[in-house]
Amino acid sequence: MKLQSLGANKTQVDLADGTSVFFSYKTAVAALVPGKGWIRTSTKYSSTTSKHINQWITGTATEVDQWDIDQLVAF
Repeated sequence: MKLQSLGANKTQVDLADGTSVFFSYKTAVAALVPGKGWIRTSTKYSSTTSKHINQWITGTATEVDQWDIDQLVAF
């Protein structure tokens, strides 16, 4: 697992299976999943979090339930 700070309140965690999970503040809100592509939470957070997600995602993302993203980092 590799943790990268991407700026103020933006963090990326790269997992051993190739998944990259994006955190805005302390919440996992998007991911790049091998074989599935970009996913983003359907939960509406602050406008700043939406801006962070849009800056991170570079392709078309599928909206998924927050639970699905939480499961990516549930140890």
